Amino acid sequence: RMRKGVDEQLWKTGDVPLAIYRHAKSAYVREREGKKSFADSLWLGLANATIFPAIRKKMIGSKLKALICGSAPLNLETQLFFMMIGIPVLQVYGLTETGAICTMDVPGSFEPGRVGSAISGIEMKLAENQEILVRGPNIFPGYWNRPEETRNALRDGWFHTGDQGEVNASGNWKITGRIKNLIILGSGHNIAPEAIEEEIASRLPGTQVVLVGNGRSYLSAIVTGSVTAESVQTALNDVNATSPHYKQVREFRISSEPFTIENGLLTANGKLKRDLIAQRFRSEIEEMYAVKQAV
Repeated sequence: RMRKGVDEQLWKTGDVPLAIYRHAKSAYVREREGKKSFADSLWLGLANATIFPAIRKKMIGSKLKALICGSAPLNLETQLFFMMIGIPVLQVYGLTETGAICTMDVPGSFEPGRVGSAISGIEMKLAENQEILVRGPNIFPGYWNRPEETRNALRDGWFHTGDQGEVNASGNWKITGRIKNLIILGSGHNIAPEAIEEEIASRLPGTQVVLVGNGRSYLSAIVTGSVTAESVQTALNDVNATSPHYKQVREFRISSEPFTIENGLLTANGKLKRDLIAQRFRSEIEEMYAVKQAV
């Protein structure tokens, strides 16, 4: 929302500020890709001296030095936007059952898109299905009067978080999705939909994307918002070009009505109610699998 407000305000302002902002945004992307040119350095230097301080002051004042994000997934584009204008965004990861955080970004040496390494005293590992398991003195003893759920969550001394993730050689963790949200294709491929949905939505501002395909031959998408079929197809082509065949989205349908708390398709925390969405759009989903065979 803040990013959109900044973009809209600069579009209204136009002229030199807009030109500096647009060039600096493109230069920052190339810098992240390791392709920064001398001209890019000039544009970023100019923006850092003029536009970015003005944005920071108007958005959040002059005293904020950093932001810490937890509780819900942080869009990588949002994190990079704040970093671009000079506000580091650190991430932490934890659950109610872990008492507090399990990981934390280290200021000055964190990787965007990841949630940092395990904090002192906490052990973390991946199960065979890439579920994140946690062990330590912070883990809860069990759910009140729910022995079966407790047995499922606490096994062999490890708490099964229900989150799917990965960890790199530096020990920095990344949350890739929820185990319960996995889409299992008819081919047996297990796919975490969240990352793909985010990639598609990032190319279609103002939209929501949900993938379907459990037990089917391929993935399909439901996209909400004021978008054209051509723009959605272009976004899918971009994402599909860098994805293995089983992660490519072959079909889609557009809904003008967004997923909201009011229409029952989002939780109070703004998360997708995937089962209800699948029920609400059952006919559209059946159409998508009637029109095409898997390639």
